[in-house]
Amino acid sequence: MPTAPGDSPGWQRLHRLSPVVRVGRLAPAIVVVLVLGAEDKAESRSGEIIYLIVFGIVSVVLGIIHWIVTRYMIEGDTLRIETGLLRRDSKRLPLTRIQAIDVVTPFTARLFGLAELRIRLAGSGSTDGRLAYLTQADAAALRLRLLSGHREQTPIGQSERPDVVMASVGTGRLIASVLLSLVTILLIGTVLALVILDHVAHKAAAGALGFLAAYLLSFGGVIWRRITGQYHFEALDGADGVHIRRGLFQTVSETVPFGRIQAVRQVQPFLWRPLGWCRLEVDIAGAGSRQGRGEGTGVVRKALHPVGTVQETWPLIERLMSGAAPVRTPPPKRARIKAPFSYHFLSAGHDDTHVVCVTGRLNRTTTWVPLEKTQSVRRTQGPAQRRLGLATVHVDAAGHRTRAEFRDRPLEEADALVATLPELSRQARRRVVAPRPMAPALSPPAAPAVPPAGWFVDPSGHACWRYWDGAQWTAHISDGATTRVDPAGTS
Repeated sequence: MPTAPGDSPGWQRLHRLSPVVRVGRLAPAIVVVLVLGAEDKAESRSGEIIYLIVFGIVSVVLGIIHWIVTRYMIEGDTLRIETGLLRRDSKRLPLTRIQAIDVVTPFTARLFGLAELRIRLAGSGSTDGRLAYLTQADAAALRLRLLSGHREQTPIGQSERPDVVMASVGTGRLIASVLLSLVTILLIGTVLALVILDHVAHKAAAGALGFLAAYLLSFGGVIWRRITGQYHFEALDGADGVHIRRGLFQTVSETVPFGRIQAVRQVQPFLWRPLGWCRLEVDIAGAGSRQGRGEGTGVVRKALHPVGTVQETWPLIERLMSGAAPVRTPPPKRARIKAPFSYHFLSAGHDDTHVVCVTGRLNRTTTWVPLEKTQSVRRTQGPAQRRLGLATVHVDAAGHRTRAEFRDRPLEEADALVATLPELSRQARRRVVAPRPMAPALSPPAAPAVPPAGWFVDPSGHACWRYWDGAQWTAHISDGATTRVDPAGTS
């Protein structure tokens, strides 16, 4: 990272190949334009080529200008980034407020051994500073230097220990999970319907294709991004949060800070349940857009484990929630009248630190919300609930849809929850419970952690709960009122 002539000591430049990488990222779009126009006449083809050449030259010139006017330096406990030609933009990012630094390596940058740093400050869900591009070694060294402002806050021994792999996703399972998703089924069903319609009424099929083309391309784009974005996914336990590594063409190394997690969500899609698969998501506090910059103005949802079994995701849940799961209870049986399709999933519970609930009709969703992150507790009651003597208690965290719900509970229980949960939340905030630290390790543990023995949501769907003996699922099931043996055996 040499200092350019005329710069004051301490100022650093981006890598000299940064303009080339910026232009290289436009290569796929240029190739698509050339392919789409492959059957045009020679005159129009020559015009397109001239246009692309001019566009490429302009892009290179703009990239060089951006490289010339961009510089950065570490000044005391502040990172300064200056850029802009006509309007000078000077950013000062305090090192103590840096929440996470993501290392992103697009395909073109990887060819030249370069990487981009994306810096996020506390209270922001967007990127506050970008350095594109540096050599991968310089990017790693600068990341460690910028994060060194947090070392005094890190427990002794935690900052030096290596990251431990807690979860990973194989390519075969990732592709299978995408094929069993709703968007893939819609895409395949639509294509098959168009093929059948083409044999019956060709003109009608052509019209339908023209109308649905944008949707088909959108579905295909979603499937492609899921596969390439979650390829070779790894979640590692780090001193400052869960480190995620993923990506096929563009590799991403990002951090999910422990202190910013508002909720943890385990989702079991309908088509995944026979295989025992689930998806683990987290809601991270921060601005969801550039307009919202205040503390906790929104949430950013990230996949902490794209696809895995309940047992595989348990170590992550235990690490984030710092303790055993609270005991859940189902709503009264009269709630079945109001929610006949979701009653078999409904359950909720809490302890002194967390609230957990299970909801869903086709997709079973288990949500954990730390009480220290609670922003409001409210009780709602609809017309059907009033006739049945039921109510729903919502425990809201930061974000429009970040909440846990005690759905369809008796009025006495709902009133007790509204009176109790706010006080528990205040006590939890005073304690500021931190995630239980993992012991320093030089190598991953010999065997993955498994849930303790107890009652859990039945992965087979035969009942509300099934007993886990610490090693395997047993045939003992329960609907909340009675316990019996499943005639079908273990799940």
